[in-house]
Amino acid sequence: MVRWPAAILLSAAALLSSACSPAGPEGVDTSVLDREIGQRIGDPSTCVLLAERGSGKIVYRYGTNTVCARTYPGCQDQPERTVDDLLKGLGPAAEGVAVSCPTAADGSRSVGWAAGPVAGRELVFAAVMEGQRALPGMIMTDRLASAFSAAGLE
Repeated sequence: MVRWPAAILLSAAALLSSACSPAGPEGVDTSVLDREIGQRIGDPSTCVLLAERGSGKIVYRYGTNTVCARTYPGCQDQPERTVDDLLKGLGPAAEGVAVSCPTAADGSRSVGWAAGPVAGRELVFAAVMEGQRALPGMIMTDRLASAFSAAGLE
């Protein structure tokens, strides 16, 4: 039996996991972007996607695959959707979205949706947050604009 040193196995696991993640917007340090988003809206139930305007190619993801794949009520007579559905629905005009609604009948939990263009870049964003402390979509939009600016996305 061949025994692989732990360092080799850990390095291989890190390479495999990073190969699945988007590289990030050109010229932006993703660790800085992670930190700025985390400080403003970070929560274990938050997902933020950045994509190229037009092609829709995702270039950045904040949040886990599990959180980003969850389906929530779309709010305002919209069907249930994922954050990726919201991103794909933006279209070339990339009009902003900022909505929220309860996800629990007693109002103890809610979901906030935010999406739109990234100022100064040919990028669009889509974000979702769900839980007892989920921010409304308008507040998410404002805080994400600040995070994008602080991370150099202008």
